[in-house]
Order: sequence, then structure tokens, then C-alpha cells
Amino acid sequence: MPRTVLVTGGTSGIGRAVAAAFAADRAEVFVTGRTPDTVERTARDLGVHGVVCDAADPRQAEALAARLDGLDVLVNAAGGLARPGTEAEPGLDALLAQWRENLAQNLLTAVLTTASVRDKFTAGGSVVSIGSIGAERRGGAYGAAKAALAAWNASLSAELAPQGVTCNVVAAGYVAGTNFFHGGLSAERERALVEETHVKRPGTVEDIARTVHFLASPGARHITGQTMHVNGGAFTTR
Repeated sequence: MPRTVLVTGGTSGIGRAVAAAFAADRAEVFVTGRTPDTVERTARDLGVHGVVCDAADPRQAEALAARLDGLDVLVNAAGGLARPGTEAEPGLDALLAQWRENLAQNLLTAVLTTASVRDKFTAGGSVVSIGSIGAERRGGAYGAAKAALAAWNASLSAELAPQGVTCNVVAAGYVAGTNFFHGGLSAERERALVEETHVKRPGTVEDIARTVHFLASPGARHITGQTMHVNGGAFTTR
């Protein structure tokens, strides 16, 4: 019987690659995004179900969960670097808005989506959330949100373990072929990001998707509560 997989933020970048990997496995895949045209196009291209949903909105998260009869894999891929404002707006109000946006995109979407579907999980299910190397180094509001995501994941793992559900984070390093920097990555900065890796190449969306796919496989059933760093050696652990 095919697995049911939900990928938030599944219309571009890492999320789309994850959705494609599970679709190739003949899973029944649902992808979400906030833009109707993009959701429709992705669903058509990948042969998956598309749902327009802003998971930072509790009502929309609840409506998304209502569409699912059961769930084997949840991939919280929604998020990214909040787009900078069109004008420099100094002051605490602008700072608060920036932090709220980063927390909403990179933490609360995962928290609300997971809470909305927690009663849908089948035994042997998996939650995989996309984190970032930014949680480990000078990540600002974005990095703080991703660090909070990892802390939340550790707690979530203990909560869902009695249901037979594993919970892990894949912390990505620099990944080429996404719009993470909104076109603002200079050639010099890109060279520096590649140079700090051991393998001397940028990551790919497929690198991350394959790791996510493994964490949702039978071979990873004893891996839970972990943050898996996929960055070519740019940040190492022991």
C-alpha cells in the first residue's frame, strides 16, 4: 500500500525535490504552498496533490489536516530567509516584524502543521523538518528560528515516540539552485561558502532530499530526536 506523504513548502527548492523523491517512490504526496499558480503547476508537473496553505495560519493548518485520512510522513520544508523590506525601516517595530516573520516561516509553520496532523500518523511514521547551518553560526533571526526548530524537534520526538513516530531535523548547509538568498548572493560570497566545505562543492536539493528520504525509511527507525547536518563539512560535529 503506498505511503501518504505531506511536504509543506513543496513547490520549490528543497521541498520540491523532497516531494519528487517520494513521488518517484509511488507515494501519495501532498504539497503545500502559498501561491495558487505555483501549487497548481507543481502538482501537475510532479503528479501529486497540491494544497494552497499558509501553515502559519492555524485555521489553514486545520483545513489541511482535514484533507488527510492518515499520514505516514510529514516533511516540514516550508520556510526560508524572510525577504528584506523595500525600505530601510529603523526602530523596534521593524525589528519585531523581522523576527516575527522569521519565526512564523521557519518554526511556527512546522509546529502548527505537526500539531494539526499528529492524530493522523500511522505507526512507523516519520516527521522530518528542514533546518539550517544558520542555527550554528551568525544566523540572526533566521538562525535563531532554526535553532528553536531543532530544540522543538527534540521535545517532539519524546512526545510522538509512543505512537511509533520518529522526528528528526536535516540541517542544510549552502544549497545551490534555490531562491534562498532572493537573488542577493554575490559570486564572492558563493565562492566563500563553497570553499568552507571539505568537499569543495555546494550542496544540491537532491542531497537534502535523499537524506530526508532515508530518515523516513525502515533503515532509520532507531534514529529520532536528532539534527542531521548535511553541509559537505562546512560545520562538523563529534
